Amino acid sequence: MNTRKIISAAMALMLSGTALSAQDAIRIASPNKVTVLDPIISAAAGNIEAYGQLYTRLLRKGADGTLQPGLAESWEISEDGLTYTFELRDAKFSDGTDITAEDAAFSLNRVSKDENSAYPAGFAPVKEFVALDEDTLQLTLEHPSAPMLSNLEIFNAGIVSKDDVEARGEEAFTTNPVASGPYMVKEWKPNDRLSLVANPNYWREGLPKIKAAELIEVSDDNARATMIMAGEIDVNRYVPWAQVDEVDSTDGVSVPLEPSTVLYLVLPNHNKAPFDNLTVRKAAAMALNREAITKAVTLGKAKVANSTLSNALNYYDPNVQPPAYDPAGARQLLEDEGLVGTEITMMITPSAEQIATLLKAQWDAVGFKTTVERVDAGLWWSKLAEGDYQVTTSWYYNETEDPDLAVRWALCDTCGSKSYYTNYHNEELNKLTDLALRERDEAKRAELYSKIQQISVSELSQIPLYYSPFTNAYSDRVKGLTLTPALQWTLEEAELTDG
Repeated sequence: MNTRKIISAAMALMLSGTALSAQDAIRIASPNKVTVLDPIISAAAGNIEAYGQLYTRLLRKGADGTLQPGLAESWEISEDGLTYTFELRDAKFSDGTDITAEDAAFSLNRVSKDENSAYPAGFAPVKEFVALDEDTLQLTLEHPSAPMLSNLEIFNAGIVSKDDVEARGEEAFTTNPVASGPYMVKEWKPNDRLSLVANPNYWREGLPKIKAAELIEVSDDNARATMIMAGEIDVNRYVPWAQVDEVDSTDGVSVPLEPSTVLYLVLPNHNKAPFDNLTVRKAAAMALNREAITKAVTLGKAKVANSTLSNALNYYDPNVQPPAYDPAGARQLLEDEGLVGTEITMMITPSAEQIATLLKAQWDAVGFKTTVERVDAGLWWSKLAEGDYQVTTSWYYNETEDPDLAVRWALCDTCGSKSYYTNYHNEELNKLTDLALRERDEAKRAELYSKIQQISVSELSQIPLYYSPFTNAYSDRVKGLTLTPALQWTLEEAELTDG
């Protein structure tokens, strides 16, 4: 028996231990771990995907990507853009208690003000959320925020039970919360699976259609591929590029390449030599055949990136361009500045081995001397946050189609992330970020974000590589399930069929 079949057999035995019927439960295998169930505590992908099932939000995304009423049936915004008033629908938590404006105020003030909030950036303009009565929630802002409504739909804006959190304590809540979303926790086995069952009190009548779900942690890419091809799971969250064609050609399985806001890029540390030098960054960018890299890594299934913002975002500017591939020109830049032989150390995790090989070859070809420093994911994040690196590769995504959060994460060094820990600084860009947040005129916002992209690309805050779709695999028996660009499964509207 070959290795893949051994893995498959082991997984089959593991799956057989669940009490859920394969006909009633959807089985989603993912490399992403579920580590905490409190929506404010973590912004890790596995947790985000779980939050979407456990918690309802004031607004929701429709199938067409538009914002629609969620827990909030309607809302009004004051003329000055500083006050939002939401009228909440009749809805209940999974324990049968009413969801009130007090619960909503409590939940959203935790996101914006609690010291444990992992991702408060989208709520920075918030002054406070207040319950005016049982069904009316009022939000007041310190200053106008154009993307505020869209930010109320992202993963950490889920509504939790104030009584549950306060009665049992946050520690107990994080492991088995009272739910407000389409599903609630049946059983959670950390490092194994999160078993969910339909919330009988969910406010969207008749949903979810699928009555149980298994979020199964399977870190091994080959194991997940084998499982989806063998029919042992219904969804494989993330198929590596090298496996996409094989999995997609399997009877009863498809890999539709779903749209995403994911952008892969090179992260230079602007506080460390030699990447504190714009000439070095330009030479490094000119040395890279980004089209060839994209084709080699993604087998031609991704699109070459031109901007430091995703092409799926509003106000994306297709006209900005990093330096074109020009190895001779890159060599000349280094020669002119006496920089031939400059030593650079590229920090990578095991998942970046292929792309690192390509980068090293192209950089060394123009006169750099590249050393690859291999670290595990935990150390990578630590060194990144501490600024203890020269250059690395990574990716990011944006929770909404509005670019504000992406700019704050990747480009603005005064917005809490140190420009994705690259320590890139441009005072004009920082000011434009704030202006774009406050500007409610669409045309003017477009101009501001175009300027932001022009500045960041010209200074090579990062070197963009490619825009990546999601590579999730689905069994044919799953209908209507997608992963939205915000990392939210449309699970409550999905169905299981006979195939």
